[in-house]
Amino acid sequence: MSIDLTPSWQDEELSMFRDSVSRFLEAEVAPRDEEARKAGNVGYELWRKAGEMGLLCTDIPEEFGGAGGDFRHEAVVAEEMGKRALTGLNHSVHSIVAHYFLNHGTDEQKEKYLPRMARGELVGAIAMTEPGTGSDLQGVRTHAKKDGDHYVINGSKTFISNGFLAGVVLVVVKTDTSQGAKGMSIMIVETENQPGYKVGRVLDKIGLKAQDTSELFFEDVRVHESQLLGGAEGRGFFQLMGDLPYERLFIGVGAQAAMEGAYKATLDYVRERTAFGQPIAEFQNTKFKLAEIATTIKVGRAFVDECVRDMLEGKLDTTKASMAKLWGSENQCRVIDECLQLFGGYGYMNEYMIGRMYTDARIQRIYGGTNEIMKEVISRSL
Repeated sequence: MSIDLTPSWQDEELSMFRDSVSRFLEAEVAPRDEEARKAGNVGYELWRKAGEMGLLCTDIPEEFGGAGGDFRHEAVVAEEMGKRALTGLNHSVHSIVAHYFLNHGTDEQKEKYLPRMARGELVGAIAMTEPGTGSDLQGVRTHAKKDGDHYVINGSKTFISNGFLAGVVLVVVKTDTSQGAKGMSIMIVETENQPGYKVGRVLDKIGLKAQDTSELFFEDVRVHESQLLGGAEGRGFFQLMGDLPYERLFIGVGAQAAMEGAYKATLDYVRERTAFGQPIAEFQNTKFKLAEIATTIKVGRAFVDECVRDMLEGKLDTTKASMAKLWGSENQCRVIDECLQLFGGYGYMNEYMIGRMYTDARIQRIYGGTNEIMKEVISRSL
């Protein structure tokens, strides 16, 4: 039951790029994945190797040290990792941070940070969520108070992807606590030898075990006023909202890739595994389940590809990106659950990729804005 899942936007150059990404993942990332899952992070060396291979900041202009590609290159990296359940090298968050610099940073900020991020010398993280705030970004309590030509940051963040290894963190703060959205700003914090900055524990998650999701603490952290993203206070909420389509499309792309990887792994398994004297693939239930999964994946591929094309043309809006995130993550959980069932007891084992995919998938419906928020966003446009 073979279906063509080649992206409609892929050309010869992107096909060659995909091959190079696959080789890097198979040679450098996959062999270290079990170790990374035990350690809770992939380590700095892997980020630097990814940078040397040109796999980071692929859609950042060459003038700022990037590869000069477009979102398709980012999607290729995300897809190849997603199909293999390789989650430790969170390149999507790294790219999202790079785009905050590109879209909202001053020229000096772009020149200072983007080349180092592209080389993998600085791992990027964005610190939005706080204990008790969740998706309510206007409820953040972390604040930055002006003190001469510096800001003093106090507060804490949680569930921060890339938090343990981050060399630069974009911190969502209140620069005016008397205001709601208009009082929000984003501060740039370099973490190395930064007084008052502390990384808490790497959080013990049910999935994404190789991904360093951490707590961050800021106690009288002083940063120069030049570290205010964009150079003006009160723009933080606008900056966050402006980059949501990019972030949510990443989630949709990752969901689609995970479904495709799970489908392929399941096909291989049911063709080899026998029960009652015949391959599991020959049972009617297996055939029907695979038919349903193949149909879901084929439909998903068409929609994700359309969203990617919209992104390239600069017309992907928040509503459509939210649809991609909602539909993709909901079906990712359902499809992988169906695939795991066909593995039987082996599907519940961490040594099988399908088991890791199952626990990894659940967070997709939560981060980037919960799916309940996605429904609210979509409903407003109806």
